[in-house]
Amino acid sequence: MMEEAKELSLNREEATTDVVPKVVPFDSLDESVQLAVRCIDEKKGLGIVVLDLREIASFTEFFVIASGTNQRQVQAIADEIDEQLKKQLKTKAVRVEGYNAAEWVLVDYGDFVVHIFDKEARDYYDLERLWRDAGRVTLPETIGNS
Repeated sequence: MMEEAKELSLNREEATTDVVPKVVPFDSLDESVQLAVRCIDEKKGLGIVVLDLREIASFTEFFVIASGTNQRQVQAIADEIDEQLKKQLKTKAVRVEGYNAAEWVLVDYGDFVVHIFDKEARDYYDLERLWRDAGRVTLPETIGNS
């Protein structure tokens, strides 16, 4: 009996299943998430990804992830999101972290969290891999091509 249990536990790795994340259309997102993505695009943010966490996390619904090429651009992206969400939707961030160092700026709006990285921090923390079970939002072709 004990040997059967050992054999089963040893074979567990072979029985892994690949989870195929669901795809979410951009148009179905809340207006504030769409605006944040457009702000990132306006400031030439790179590698924009939106993860749908609704089925796997309880602390927020979406992660918006992007990169800037340097500290000034990372801060400019965060500033643009903050300014436009306040101006257009009267929405304020719950908290902002990492702004001064600008390696990884986290802007928390409650229902969604924006992560703006420099290249090295994004590669190191690799949120897309960490949250690989999340759904993926399909971005319009116009995003990232301007």
